Amino acid sequence: MAGRQQAVATVQVDNDEVIVTEWRFAPGAETGRHRHGHDYVVVPMTDGTLLLETPDGDKHATLIAGQSYFRKAGVEHNVVNAIDHEVVFVETELM
Repeated sequence: MAGRQQAVATVQVDNDEVIVTEWRFAPGAETGRHRHGHDYVVVPMTDGTLLLETPDGDKHATLIAGQSYFRKAGVEHNVVNAIDHEVVFVETELM
């Protein structure tokens, strides 16, 4: 969707072993469509619901603060904050 605000990505660690990025999503903010080149772990810092725009259609993901999850490389999506408050998570990409 045109006109969405971009989520704010702050890289905290970037070395030969991991890339750790904090993501902050204002209401309605998005990452933009991307494909993950590495396996990764997400640690939600806030509760919330994200809209995942994928090649297979839209999906919703419920985040629970402190409840981590793992995904394999190759995931393709646009991540959108689908709620009315900021959503924050830390993503660790495994090299």
